Amino acid sequence: MVGWRRSVLIRGSFFLNVVFALYVAVHIVAPPALLATRGLHGQADNLTVQSEALDYPTEEEPGLDEPSEPPAPPTPAPTLQEKVYPDLHSCHTSTLTPRPALHGNHWVLYNFVPADTQPACNESVTYTTHADFTFLDNLTFLVDRWRGPISVAVFSPGADFNATLKTIAYLRTCRPLVAKHVTFHLFFPADHMPSAVPPTAHALHAPRASCVQPAPYLTQLTYKRLHNLTYPVNIARNIARRAAATYFILASDVELYPSQDFIKHFMDMMQKQDASRAAAPSRRVYVLPIFEVKSGLRPPGSKLSLVTMLKRGSAIPFHKFVCPQCHKVPGMREWAESNNTDGFGIVLMSKRHPPYHRWEPIYVGTQREPLYDERLTWEGRSDKMTQTY
Repeated sequence: MVGWRRSVLIRGSFFLNVVFALYVAVHIVAPPALLATRGLHGQADNLTVQSEALDYPTEEEPGLDEPSEPPAPPTPAPTLQEKVYPDLHSCHTSTLTPRPALHGNHWVLYNFVPADTQPACNESVTYTTHADFTFLDNLTFLVDRWRGPISVAVFSPGADFNATLKTIAYLRTCRPLVAKHVTFHLFFPADHMPSAVPPTAHALHAPRASCVQPAPYLTQLTYKRLHNLTYPVNIARNIARRAAATYFILASDVELYPSQDFIKHFMDMMQKQDASRAAAPSRRVYVLPIFEVKSGLRPPGSKLSLVTMLKRGSAIPFHKFVCPQCHKVPGMREWAESNNTDGFGIVLMSKRHPPYHRWEPIYVGTQREPLYDERLTWEGRSDKMTQTY
């Protein structure tokens, strides 16, 4: 009897040990499920999250009384200038300090007569151009249209140097906008130097010119013509470009007049999204179609007036009868038919590929664009604006 009871106790103890062992194994080895908190009415929410072993820390969930932080606002899409010109707002505004320099076999007097004003480098566009003193009369109409910084390189060999100074003094006295906006850089060959070069202060504070006397630039007798000198057009272009104190530059000729309020419209356009809706290329320039107007007619002040003159034949594409392929602009029909608005916009994007490979575009760009080939002169090859593309 005793043996039977002992056998029952041993079997019961063994059974309880097995049950206890299974209980421990289930609650220690297998992780518990994490259930969602119950709803306000005692019902479970429709979410059950299964806990998993994580090997990285997680953020604590905010309590019921602690409002969560609002989501960060979406990052705005980069503007055109941020994509193509990321260094625009970090550019350095250089001062118009007079300085001499040797450029190949030419002496250059940079900023010899500086403008009275100079905007910040990221606030304007500099019109860079060139001439000898007999063409400086074009500055009167040019500066009235541009109303911003103009950098002009003036070829002044030998006795033309003094004639250039007299012309500058005349324009600064009789055309106040010239004094305000135009900076003059004088240059000449090393073997055709002027007899004397006064300090730049002398040129700025010379006796006031008489505005009732004939302008000095009206003469046709020049040192350049007497000595049969060629006009180094691309050297002049590069001098004016290098001296520009703004980030954007429009390299053009002194006889080409821009649209009214050009600077304002261009800088406003640069605040807009990239009109191409494509990835920014490494380089981009903004080409302007250019035209000729019949002699005696005032250049049009708006695109609408220009298109009207084109239809009447009183205006034609630039050099249409001299070098039509040089200024055959792609998309001319689209440009003429596009909306006439007060602002600027991009009509289309194009490259200098055939049949436009001889195209000599006038454009707004930066100092990153190639300089002009200085082996060419005005009297030389027909393609006078060659750049390394």
